[in-house]
Amino acid sequence: MAFKFCSFKHVHFFSSTIMGLCALLVLSASSLAVDSSHHSFIAFASAPDRVVDGSTVVLRYNCSRPCQLGIRVLASTLQETNLVIFRRTWLIRAPGGQTTHQVLLRFPPSVLFRGSLHNREVLEVLDLTLGAWIRHKDVPEGGILEVSKQLQITPLSERPIKPPTECPSWPSQLMWRINTRRITRCRQEAAEMDLLDFPLASTGEGFGVVRRVPPVRDRDLERLRCRSVTKPRAALSMWIFLVQNCPETTCAIFHHLNSEKLYDSPLIQVSDAGDLIIQAHLTEGADEAFRTNVALPLWTWVRLDLYMDGAECLISFLNSCKIQNNGLFQLVNSRRSQSVPQFRVVHVWPGLPRRFTVFVFQVRLEYRLDGRDYASTYNKTDFHRFANNIHFDDTDGYFVIGGSRYFKGFRGYYGPMKYFRFGTNKISHDLSPKDVSMGLAQYHAECEELKDITTIFQQEVTASHFLSPLNQGVWSHFAKKTCKQRWSWEAQRKHSTFVNFLRTTEEQIQQGNFSLKNLRSGLFHEGAGAMFPRDQVELKMTEESRALLRTASCLGNHKASLLLAWLHLSGLGHALDQPKGHIYSLIAALGDDRFALMHAGYKHTQGIDGFPKDMDMACSYYSNMGAQNHMDLGTMHQRTQYSVEHIYLEKPEDLAEWTVGKDMLDYLKHQAEQGDAESQRHLGAKLYWGQNGIFKDTASGVRWMERSAMQMNNPGAMYDYSIVLMKGQKVKRNYTQAVELLNKAAEMGSINALNALGFYHGIILNNHRAAVKYFEQSARNGSEDGMFNLGVYHLRGIIPEQQRNETAAVLYFLNASALGHIGASVEGAYYLSTGELEGVPQDAERAVRMLKKVCEQNGHLGFMIREALRAYLQGSWQEAFVKYVLAAEAGLGLAQSNVAHLCEERHLGYDCQWRYQNHSILNYDPHLSALLRMGDSLMASWSSGLGSLSALVRAVWFYSRAAMRGSPQGMFHLFLLMQQGQRLPSRVQDFFNVSHHDQPDDVMEKILTRCVKSEEEEATPCALALLWVQMGRALRSMSQSAPQHVLVWASFLSLCVIVVTLLLKTCLEQRQRRSRVVAQRARPSSVSHDAISTDTAQQNGMMGEGGSYTPAGSLRISVENSEHWLSRACDLALTLAGFCLCAFWTALLYHVL
Repeated sequence: MAFKFCSFKHVHFFSSTIMGLCALLVLSASSLAVDSSHHSFIAFASAPDRVVDGSTVVLRYNCSRPCQLGIRVLASTLQETNLVIFRRTWLIRAPGGQTTHQVLLRFPPSVLFRGSLHNREVLEVLDLTLGAWIRHKDVPEGGILEVSKQLQITPLSERPIKPPTECPSWPSQLMWRINTRRITRCRQEAAEMDLLDFPLASTGEGFGVVRRVPPVRDRDLERLRCRSVTKPRAALSMWIFLVQNCPETTCAIFHHLNSEKLYDSPLIQVSDAGDLIIQAHLTEGADEAFRTNVALPLWTWVRLDLYMDGAECLISFLNSCKIQNNGLFQLVNSRRSQSVPQFRVVHVWPGLPRRFTVFVFQVRLEYRLDGRDYASTYNKTDFHRFANNIHFDDTDGYFVIGGSRYFKGFRGYYGPMKYFRFGTNKISHDLSPKDVSMGLAQYHAECEELKDITTIFQQEVTASHFLSPLNQGVWSHFAKKTCKQRWSWEAQRKHSTFVNFLRTTEEQIQQGNFSLKNLRSGLFHEGAGAMFPRDQVELKMTEESRALLRTASCLGNHKASLLLAWLHLSGLGHALDQPKGHIYSLIAALGDDRFALMHAGYKHTQGIDGFPKDMDMACSYYSNMGAQNHMDLGTMHQRTQYSVEHIYLEKPEDLAEWTVGKDMLDYLKHQAEQGDAESQRHLGAKLYWGQNGIFKDTASGVRWMERSAMQMNNPGAMYDYSIVLMKGQKVKRNYTQAVELLNKAAEMGSINALNALGFYHGIILNNHRAAVKYFEQSARNGSEDGMFNLGVYHLRGIIPEQQRNETAAVLYFLNASALGHIGASVEGAYYLSTGELEGVPQDAERAVRMLKKVCEQNGHLGFMIREALRAYLQGSWQEAFVKYVLAAEAGLGLAQSNVAHLCEERHLGYDCQWRYQNHSILNYDPHLSALLRMGDSLMASWSSGLGSLSALVRAVWFYSRAAMRGSPQGMFHLFLLMQQGQRLPSRVQDFFNVSHHDQPDDVMEKILTRCVKSEEEEATPCALALLWVQMGRALRSMSQSAPQHVLVWASFLSLCVIVVTLLLKTCLEQRQRRSRVVAQRARPSSVSHDAISTDTAQQNGMMGEGGSYTPAGSLRISVENSEHWLSRACDLALTLAGFCLCAFWTALLYHVL
């Protein structure tokens, strides 16, 4: 038993020792800090477990030398970490042995209580740490011993309410009740962003869509996003449709440029073999890329999903599919395939690791074959791990969808694209709009059939096999041969209109004059002509016309594509079908057609015809067109380009100016042959550029330029001819003579000559110092070319003794673009659209305005307008209508106004007229006639009771816009509307310097005064209306003073007196005249033949009935005296009335002036 007891005793002692050691280890790890070198330590002897105000903490410590003792409480919230809410320190000068110290904890109300009227600042604490430390004073590197403990936190909802310490004021109580009853809503953050929600046509050039992602508005989420830059979790999903292989080594699909203009994550490329290449920027600063072993299919919609969540990659893609002749669906790894018309995404990945980056091509194909529905899904995956985590900051720089200045894109289409900013576990992203996307795939499949028909037909005719319905052998051979291709006999019957048209080209093929360009041009003209049946005047699209235009579009005539887009979008002559209109718009834009690019940019700018309003997409299309416009300047002298002449069909004076061009040319020739240098210069310019209806004759124009320049007295003529000599256009290039003329013109004050000299010294002589000197002189004098060239020099960094200055370059570009320079507008718009330069914020709308303005100066657009005007004057209004429509759909306001006029003149329908009137006023600078016409239409509808009050408000706004641009008619309409009691918009009041103190008469007077100043004639409606307003105001002013009020009434009385007096004087004069006539007639009758008077009664007197006698002379005298007195009274009344009126008009003029 003793042994057993001893054993038990030893066991008990042993276990106690182990437990003590364990406790000591725990204590040393959590609440005890020991410095073995100096025998110092600190520990919590007692400490609370929860947050309790007034609780006590007992510290047990030992300082071997002078030290500082401290205790604190740190809090962590969503906004801040290590927030100090309690702190105490003591200085221990005389260290002793082991000592204890008691501390009373005091917590702020923001931690103890919930929010209330008496506790408005509340901290939502995540964790609370109680800590204590010892710091030795004589140790330079710190010598700190620390100990800490976590305190349990009371949840915010369970905290008590702070008891009141004072009586709050009534306003404080009211505001508290209002705020507590208010429902707080979280800020809506765009965790899922639509980078594209409408298809984009990518021409394979460097004109992609720029997207910037703003920082998160919520501070907590923004802090979380910033922390995840080195460990990103994001996702990107996009649909793409490749039309052809990449012509370069690699083409961009999607890339990210940071603020330093370097590639950031991710960079997605496609190689010339169709391989997918993914590049990422890693956290250590290096870039890493890898290539997949799969080729992307052509003519197939493919979805690419990209997940980023660490350093690993999983790549999944779909091979193309092909329908064989046996009706089976086979998956092949081919670069050329028949895509089926309907797709649906399936996305299920079980068992994937948590940290991965995935690029997905996973598509479910649905198709119809022999009246039955089939579906198939094929997916292949690759896995890749980067060396370390990806660096991804979506707010640094911008994303580019497609190509950019640094990287060309692929040729094809983009479907919808989504960006998941905070990542996602599953992407649900269908192809939309489905009608448009599937229509594009069907269009390209149909175009391959038409191209096969064309090729085989040409081969058959070349081999002397003439196609004819009677030649069954040849026809069957043709059908058999075509069936071996990707189209069948049914497809051939479907394209019977095209086959019939091909028959008309047999002779051309046999003679070797056949070309694809002539074929598609003939199809376009035939289809456009069939739009107007001969027996009808109205616009009506036939099936034959649509078939011919579709074929022309497939063969590369994108004017036909644009015309088809107009027919489906407008609903004129054809049922409204916006999805088909979008399909043809995208097809035309893919063909890089100038009109189509302007059309797509214009639709996205205005957000009309079903196109979303997207300035970034509009800027992408306009940038492409602007670059082409800049290149077209070098061939502006060719006959396929003309300057855009703004001639409106509704203005007879404009038509007269264009039609008298021949007479003007004859006059200029006569003057030029007489030796007039100015006439020679104008004649040369008109022949060289083709102005005022004159056809271009470059050779004759150069000869007249030379004759004018050689007189050495016109700097403009010398400059024009010197440029011709430097370019060698229709003359032999002669730099020596050109420089002599430029120096002479510069001495005579030509700033353009200074710029040309700079060009010569910089480009030809490579003397950049002299070139900069000339450019600076011309730029200081207002030359836009000089500003642009200086900007190019600053951008390239070739100014001697100066470094590259991109900021100065952009400033020169923007200044030159304000003066209308095309190249400067293109360069300036690039920086505005990307915002990549510090100090130049992104402004896509301003970039679009700049580009649209210069694109509308394109020479090919001017040629189209010229041809439309020529056809109209020759009586071919159908041809004029089609050409004006093509220009109008490109967004040219001139063409839109002229189409509206043709619709009204030819009674093509009110919808046609109203559509283009609306479009013409949507431009940034609509023509005044369009604004006034729209205002008149709205006023007419409102006056007739058909329009609502909004029509009147819109009419006021249109008249206001016209008035602010200096239209007298617009100002007069505003005056009439103000007379009816309408109020002007605030912008108009500011334009006319109207204050809120002005009375309506003052406002009308200011408007009419501005109107009179803007008119050239003197007697105008505005002048008469102004006189009326001023006189009315003067009369009202005079009526406010009693003496002047009396004067007003006296003047009106004077007018009455004058009228009565004049009538009376007129009667007296007539009476006197009649009396004299009677007297003259009576005098001969009163004398006998022997000259003895026989009328004794008249001579001596008159006997009345009563026997009284009145002398005749006395009666005549009394009557004459009364008439004389009355006449003098009338004269006196007229004099007094005249004085009164003079006083009245004097006072009136005083008030008027």
